Amino acid sequence: MGDTENAIHMLIKAPGILQNKESYRSAIESKHLELTVDEFVNSSLTEYSKQNHIEYKGNVFGKDRSVSIRCDLASRSSGAPCKMYIANPGIVRMKDILSKGLQGLTVTSSIRHIARSVRSRRQQPQTLDLAGIAAYIKSGKCKSVIVLTGAGVSTGAGIPDFRSPGGMYGTLNPSLITATEQERYLEVRRPFILGTAEHRWKATLSHWFLSFLHEEGLLTRLYTQNIDGLDYQTDIPPEKIVPVHGSVGIVKCEHCQHEVPLADFCRDVRANIKDIYGHDASAPAASSPIPCPACNRATLKPNTVLFGSPLPREFFSCAAADTPTADLLIVAGTSLVVQPANQLVQSVQDSCPRLIVNKERVGMDLGIEYDGSVAAGSRDVFAEGEADDTFMELTKLLGWEHKFDRICDRLP
Repeated sequence: MGDTENAIHMLIKAPGILQNKESYRSAIESKHLELTVDEFVNSSLTEYSKQNHIEYKGNVFGKDRSVSIRCDLASRSSGAPCKMYIANPGIVRMKDILSKGLQGLTVTSSIRHIARSVRSRRQQPQTLDLAGIAAYIKSGKCKSVIVLTGAGVSTGAGIPDFRSPGGMYGTLNPSLITATEQERYLEVRRPFILGTAEHRWKATLSHWFLSFLHEEGLLTRLYTQNIDGLDYQTDIPPEKIVPVHGSVGIVKCEHCQHEVPLADFCRDVRANIKDIYGHDASAPAASSPIPCPACNRATLKPNTVLFGSPLPREFFSCAAADTPTADLLIVAGTSLVVQPANQLVQSVQDSCPRLIVNKERVGMDLGIEYDGSVAAGSRDVFAEGEADDTFMELTKLLGWEHKFDRICDRLP
């Protein structure tokens, strides 16, 4: 029996395999365990064709036991090894991997990253609360913070709510909307586009807290699902901000990709697009197309990602670079239901603490654990409530009140 088989048998015999990491650490490290697993091209995994590789993703071992196999095109055709990533390996048993994978083998994959994540387990917060997170940040052990934000960090700015009862979608009259695609898009979003350009809404305390992290040299990247552009009002460098769903502040032609200054575009919106909400008496009675100055087509729009459209490549490249070395993931004001942005919570190492700032519990299907304990190996902290209130408390716990005093006149 070879080294790999010996290691497999040792792991199978260990009670609570991959639950008690210490019990299998020596088995993995001594045998350099590398399993050969099936390609899973069946109902378990979905195939995604990318530019340079193919990905197979699915919950092979249960709803929060996600597997991702990345196979570059050259390896796919040659049968060379591919890499398999298991989200939340702490809840995956080795016998599950064997029963699913060691049958009709066609692609080899390494789960050596599990051993690597065990060996590289980082310092964890001593308590699973904001005080524990603050102490962890101040300890010097936390050097790289990545953040995922949603609409909840912008509610304090007073931005109109589109979808909730009484929101803008609930108050508009559908019969007033023009039929053409460009005009319909701009009519529904007219007040939001103009308000964003006029800085009618200001960055909230939540946005500024993330700027404080940058100031302290801790912020590696901010991934925002918001299109309001409020993050750019802070001192965070644009290269550290990834607008996952685009931004209203950038206007491009969908046909020729020509970019137009926001001020020029807003001038045309005021002159050409009617106000279906009845707030602007100076708006035209009927909408007319806004042509692109480069190609003259009526395909000029804010550079936002609509439902079903691909995300910018920047999201995937930055996530691949940032998540392996993150020391803390902050998730704020998002329901964690929109893919693939929500996959950030599974992409960080299993040793990376995750702070969830939200009014309700989210992401249980992604493996986020609530009511856990440090002793049980949990690494998730839930700060329930409004994002601004939570980040104000964290600001105080970190002793950063002087930073708040400096920007308080710039808050909504």
